Order: sequence, then C-alpha cells, then structure tokens
Amino acid sequence: MKFGLQIPSFTWPGGAEAIGPTLARIGAQADEVGFDSIWVMDHFFQIRGVGRVDEPMLEGMTALGFLAASTKRARLGLMVGGVHYRYPGLWVKATTTLDVLSGGRAWLGIGAAWNQAESEALGFPFPPLGERFEMLEETLQIAHGMWAGERGSEEAFAGRHYRATRLLNVPQALSRPRPPIMIGGGGERKTLKLVAQYADATNVFGGPMAIHHKYEVLRRHCEDIGRDPEEIERSTLQGIDFKRESPAQVVDRFGELADAGAQHVIFDLHDAYDPANLETVGRDVIPQLRDL
Repeated sequence: MKFGLQIPSFTWPGGAEAIGPTLARIGAQADEVGFDSIWVMDHFFQIRGVGRVDEPMLEGMTALGFLAASTKRARLGLMVGGVHYRYPGLWVKATTTLDVLSGGRAWLGIGAAWNQAESEALGFPFPPLGERFEMLEETLQIAHGMWAGERGSEEAFAGRHYRATRLLNVPQALSRPRPPIMIGGGGERKTLKLVAQYADATNVFGGPMAIHHKYEVLRRHCEDIGRDPEEIERSTLQGIDFKRESPAQVVDRFGELADAGAQHVIFDLHDAYDPANLETVGRDVIPQLRDL
C-alpha cells in the first residue's frame, strides 16, 4: 500500500506570513516520515466541509511548485484539478514543468469539477456537466498527444471544445511513459469509463464496500475495452482526525480499505500543520500498513 497526504487547509497559526514556511515544513516532514505523495486541492475559495469560504486558499499548481523545492521523494499533484480552470495545453505544460523541476515527481490530477459558486464569483465560465465531461475527455486526449515521444505530437487536434495545431512539448516530462494521470470521482457511467480509457489511477470516496463497488465498475469498463485493470492504481481519499480516532483504529480502518482493493490511501489529515500529527502517522500508521 502507498500513502498520500492531502493538505486541504491553509488556516494556520501566524496568518498569511506563516503560510509559506509552514507549507515548506509540512512538505519536508511528510517526505521524511514516508508519504509517497502530497496533494493540494484545486480551489480558489475554501470549500464546504473544510472551512469558511473566506478562509485562506492557495492556487494549486503554484503551491505544488513551491512544494517541489521543499521535498525530494514524494510525488506531487492536485486532488483534483477542475478541467475548466485551464486550457488543455496549459494543463499539460504546467504539469510537465512541475515534473521537470521536481525530478520526475508530478501527477496530473484532473476531473470534471463541481464548484459553480467559486467559478462564477471569479468569472470562470462554468459549462453544464455534460460539456465539462466532453472538455475533460478532449483534455485527456491532448495530454496523451503532448506526452508522446520525445517532443510531443506533430499532429493537430480538432475537438468540439478545443483545437490545437501542434502538440509540441519541450522539454518533455521526465516521468515515463508520461506523468501519471489520476481522474477523480466515482461516476460509474462517465468518470470511471474515462479512467479506463485514459488514466493511470482512479480516486474514489467512501467506506470499504463503496470503494470496492467502484473498483469493480472500473474493472468492467476495462474489460469492455480490453485493458488490464491492474494497470490502473486504485486510490481513495480518507479523513483522519487523531482527536477522534487512535492510530490503531486508523490502521484497522485502512486495513479494511486495503482488503477492499485500495492500493494508495490519501490522508486528509486534520491539523497537518502540527508536527506531532505527521510524526504519529510516520511512526504508528504507515509502517503497520506498508506491506498490505
């Protein structure tokens, strides 16, 4: 089993001046205690369920670039990017830049997005869901083209939403055959079908029964197109709060997720800014689960 850390909140002691040093420290400690990946959200306002809308939020790709300089081993990605926030060429170029500057540690995390309120507040067009799924598929197709070979593809792309005359990508990503693509979401008819067609990882939510069901749906989509489902990493985002749950209870719960098929559990860790919480994960959780 692999382990990731999502950093969903930047509401930390010290205000805005302390965000940079605190984020650098979190990244370095997460790297040191054994996390395989580090993630930030792709939002501009804080989301419901985490905090107030006016709490601090960083732009995701910039934050990942900062984390690249603070880490040495963990892969870095968005959990997950909203497809309508950036054009496909920028998605790929930004992820390639992160991959090159981090020594080959970037993920492309992407999905159809959901936060209409923040999009409208800042002036981002927010097409209907069906159109966003079309945009997502075209973005994935362009990504595969730009990450082909040593320089990308010379072929043009003509889709319903995007047109590109040359899918050049220099420097090319260090990750081979490309930076891994994670599609977030558990929609069974569209999202998981896109995972089967284009992605290297899926990320779904829920308990053991729920995620096992999603993985089985993904397996059937893979069978329909003749792809080995074991080529796709099965991940799940799960919350941890050591004020409510002991490390032993976390180990038991995550062990059940492994039994359900999860290969990469991403921790949404409450109060990740507290070094004691990351130390506890590294000492009392990760070693007990690493061999599952």
